[in-house]
Amino acid sequence: MKLIFRLLFNATWILLGSFLIGGLEVSSFYIALIVAIILGLVNALIRPVLIILTLPINILSLGLFTFIINALLVWFVSSFIQGFALAGFWPALWLAIWLWLGSFITNLLLTDD
Repeated sequence: MKLIFRLLFNATWILLGSFLIGGLEVSSFYIALIVAIILGLVNALIRPVLIILTLPINILSLGLFTFIINALLVWFVSSFIQGFALAGFWPALWLAIWLWLGSFITNLLLTDD
């Protein structure tokens, strides 16, 4: 049940991000939900490998390079989903930061008892 709530929250955050971030376009909530699902799969499968491969630069940047990795993965997802468009790297970086904030708030709301 928490997985469904997380997907709905992430889709809502993606849709809200399209109103706040210039260069980001999401055509509908359905597309935002698809993006949330695909981004979740990409983060589960590809992101750990990238984190390990870039571990030295991630340590040198005190973990801030993780935002760059997240932005590149968001930009990658936008390259093959119709209705979800990013104008470049900077909107992808802002969306990655926005999704991190949304994930932080979601984790606060969905704590285990």
